[in-house]
Amino acid sequence: MLPSIIRRRSILASLRSGCHTFFFSSSTFPDAAASADGHSSKPLSMAEYLVRSWGLSAAEASKVSKLSRVKSTQKADVVLNFLRSQGFEDSYIKKIVILYPNFIIYDVKNNLAPKLRSFVDMGFSKSDIIEIVASNPFILSCNLKRSILPKLEIWESLFGSRELLVKNIKKNRWCLRFSLEKRILPNLKFLREECSISEDRVSRAARLHPGFVGQKPEALHALVDRADDLGMPRKSPMYLWTLYMLQTVSKEKVKAKRNLLISLGWSQTDFSEAFRKSPSFLCLSLDELRKKMHFYVKEVGYTPPLIAKNPSLLLYSLKKRVIPRFRVVEMLKSKSLWAVKCKFTSLLTFTDKKFVENFVIPYKEKVPEVVKILWGQEGIPLALHSG
Repeated sequence: MLPSIIRRRSILASLRSGCHTFFFSSSTFPDAAASADGHSSKPLSMAEYLVRSWGLSAAEASKVSKLSRVKSTQKADVVLNFLRSQGFEDSYIKKIVILYPNFIIYDVKNNLAPKLRSFVDMGFSKSDIIEIVASNPFILSCNLKRSILPKLEIWESLFGSRELLVKNIKKNRWCLRFSLEKRILPNLKFLREECSISEDRVSRAARLHPGFVGQKPEALHALVDRADDLGMPRKSPMYLWTLYMLQTVSKEKVKAKRNLLISLGWSQTDFSEAFRKSPSFLCLSLDELRKKMHFYVKEVGYTPPLIAKNPSLLLYSLKKRVIPRFRVVEMLKSKSLWAVKCKFTSLLTFTDKKFVENFVIPYKEKVPEVVKILWGQEGIPLALHSG
């Protein structure tokens, strides 16, 4: 298996030993009777207390007080003081309690402190621990050794580094909610063994789209069946991207787009060829596909089969790239200034800067119209002035 068995055993052994210093630096627990902000202990409603001590807005405090099982502010004070003593800034503390209201009633000595300390034993830095907990406070309600630790090891192996692990866990809170036994491991085995997807490609897919690895196995199998039916080879570099893309485009929408393109001049063979080359065109709306096909056929003069052989044409923005560049070329041709032996399909691949430097700046004195054609496009005016 990807994670290091030796490393895991050493970590688990250290967790069992119980011979550790108290989390980061604190050696005593805060006094439960002490108020978190120094106010007197006169009776407050729970919502008022959350506003005053935890920094929540009135609306946030009302919601948290309804969702949390907290009955006493004294226990909440202990949690609050503990978090502050361990380096959690108020903004993080506020985020934690909003995401997980029952956090404020956790037992510090027997729950929070040992679990936070276990992250230290795993080798996480203080800042990483704060970021992870603030983004995923629910993990402190889980069994770390049986649930969270194995998930962290798997995800770190897939992401390729501790830095990317922390970054993705902060960004994708649901990452650690996926079941290891019911989702992650079965999906990894299916992709590697039954779909013959290499370790490296699976890892890249996980880094780009963690939810792809964490989806229900039956859903993943259905996506593979759809990709197979559409003719995408499993060895294609586009295969995993195709599976991810099909998550967002239903079978009915794929059928509707295929029917539209066939009505506009594609054959079934054209559709299959275009799909194998660039499946992303299926993410476009029916209206976008119709407008782009119409422009290429009616204005540029391309045939539908030629577009199918170059499906990336459909991915460019008509307004920001295709139409302005086509108008520039047409303008220069009308002035007998176009001597470039370059296909329009190639011109579309140029960056804005490169296109301006090669086909606008050299002609802006003789044909100022080319400047007007592109004026207003994002970034173009700066490129023109720099010339």
